[in-house]
Amino acid sequence: MTQRPSLRGLGASVATTVFGATFATTTAFLVVTAALFATLFHQANAILASEVLSALAVEVDGLRKIEAENGLAAVQQAIEARVRSPGPGLYFLASRDGGQRAGNLSQLPPGLRADQPLFSYEGAPPSGTRLAAGLMVKLTDGSLLVVGRDIDEQRTLAERLRLFALLGFGVVAIGGIGTGLLISRTVLGRVDGMTEAARAIMAGDLGQRLPRSGSDDELDRLAGSLNDMLSRIEMLMAGLKEVSDNIAHDLKTPLNRLRNRAEAALREAGSVEDLRRAHEQTIEAADEIIKTFNALLLIARLEAGAVEDTKQPVDLSEVVADVAELYAPVAEEAGIEMKLHLAPSPPVLANRQLIGQAVANLIDNAIKYGRRKPCGTSGERGDETAASVLMVEVAAQFDTVAIAVSDRGPGIAPEDRARALARFGRLEKSRNAPGTGLGLSLVAAVARLHGGDVVLEDNAPGLRVVLRLPTDTRR
Repeated sequence: MTQRPSLRGLGASVATTVFGATFATTTAFLVVTAALFATLFHQANAILASEVLSALAVEVDGLRKIEAENGLAAVQQAIEARVRSPGPGLYFLASRDGGQRAGNLSQLPPGLRADQPLFSYEGAPPSGTRLAAGLMVKLTDGSLLVVGRDIDEQRTLAERLRLFALLGFGVVAIGGIGTGLLISRTVLGRVDGMTEAARAIMAGDLGQRLPRSGSDDELDRLAGSLNDMLSRIEMLMAGLKEVSDNIAHDLKTPLNRLRNRAEAALREAGSVEDLRRAHEQTIEAADEIIKTFNALLLIARLEAGAVEDTKQPVDLSEVVADVAELYAPVAEEAGIEMKLHLAPSPPVLANRQLIGQAVANLIDNAIKYGRRKPCGTSGERGDETAASVLMVEVAAQFDTVAIAVSDRGPGIAPEDRARALARFGRLEKSRNAPGTGLGLSLVAAVARLHGGDVVLEDNAPGLRVVLRLPTDTRR
């Protein structure tokens, strides 16, 4: 088989759904964060600017009040006093002819307008050009007054915040992409393992299973479900092979017997009565073969789940009582006393006909194989009365209803019980008894169809078969 290239390359990692989801999430996070940061930054700047301008307006009003009360000379003195005090305050007082009278600004700030309060000025060395905000007003005698405040430190802080934001966005972007690549490669590694296991299975190794990491994440749960499906397929394939072998083994004898009887009838029959008897025996043998194939078809139909739509709430006690009444004469004729113990139980969601067939198979097997040898027979103990009892019970067990059929026969050894539930699972001691070996297999198929199970237990002496079905959860 041609080996396909590995999926672990960078291109394959980038092309994965995991990386795409991580990249999209990181991009959306960055876009939202950038928009939020820009909004907050703009609002913070607006608030700071508003506070600075409000403070400047208050100071301008104060200087105007000084002029109104004491004249321009008093304003000049106030400005000179404020200039001597360290702080961010900036001032420029010009006379009507444009000459500077006071202030720490060397010239009237160019471009300063009411709608443009920001201006640049030359600070003391080595600071160089700095940014400031100011208000320019005309006093009553025509002089110009500029009151400003240095905001260069705020601008520096804003620039640092922008730089940190860009660095942060870069780190988040790189981290998101790196995380996406790491997760993608991890997931691809696990997918590669599953792919290799799937190729081995397609090549014929049905015992191969998908690997699990033990983290119980969605991939582990998917692998577990697929492994359960593979186990089921492997079991069905093994069952199919076993059925093929068993069909060839178990049907060869009745077919040969059928052919030999037909040949003997043609060769030896001396009268019409002999021919009739031979034909009757041939029909009986053919009926047994047809019964075997019908049972096989029914089991296949059950395992395919073809009766799902026929389920309805069923009272198991009623079904068991009907079947037991039907088999009571057969049990009596075989010298077996049938006892019933039908406890009240909730209904189950089931196909009534199939449940009846399963119960009939259990009772039929108990009658057929459930009798012990009479007392005194070598290797057996116990009295004949105790050996001739067949118990049929129905009881509720938590969220299930159990049907139990117990006999007093030889039972089945623990190591043979799994084989007894398989198709054509006839034990060597029962090979000469009539039957197809499909009875318990049919019961097991009915149980699986209804989400239940079948358990074979020791009845000490004899066999106890328990068919458990879940109750109707819709009620």
